[in-house]
Amino acid sequence: MPSNNNMRTMIFAALCFGALLGITVLAQTAPAKATIGQPAPDFTLQGSAGKPHSLADYKGKYVVLEWTNPQCPFVHKFYDSGAMQNLQKTEAAKGVAWLRINSSAEGSQAYQSASDLASYEKEHQVAATASLLDPEGQAGHAYGARTTPHMFVIDPKGVLIYAGGIDNKPSPNSADIATATNYVTAALDEARAGKPVTDADGPALWMLGEVRGQLKCSNGL
Repeated sequence: MPSNNNMRTMIFAALCFGALLGITVLAQTAPAKATIGQPAPDFTLQGSAGKPHSLADYKGKYVVLEWTNPQCPFVHKFYDSGAMQNLQKTEAAKGVAWLRINSSAEGSQAYQSASDLASYEKEHQVAATASLLDPEGQAGHAYGARTTPHMFVIDPKGVLIYAGGIDNKPSPNSADIATATNYVTAALDEARAGKPVTDADGPALWMLGEVRGQLKCSNGL
């Protein structure tokens, strides 16, 4: 029969092992979080045509993730003017995969069904590779997408190289687009030239909006 000291040692060892096992399980099951310079979290979401799209499907390409909300003034600014569609076309011609994501939950103002999404694409002549639905916020939470348009750029190795707003002028006025610094274009151009991305974590529009007193809107999470 083990002594009291040996018994205490065995119990302590068992508790430590249990705690370590618990930490390991949590580490294995906790969803990955998007971090600049690290592999971008994978996801699989339904597209407007009912087809599932995974981030892994586009490995080997530059990928732009665009969080969108059809009710947001900033989104209206870029789509009503055609600026976002032109940017999508320009980058698609260079081999970039462009994925639009709506993370608005069912019942929220900005929620879209697959048919709503398809109608929006047709009406606004969207030129993205795919428009995706994330009503449970799986991808939105993994990327910390808190506003629209919140933009992310992923390199061909699957590494996140940019996260933030689309440009440095968070006004709903489309006239400001022409004179703004587009962070997404800059990140892609620098990366393709083999240079480090200068503004890898450009401020999201909600941050700039709070500072400058402009409108801000949620992505629906």
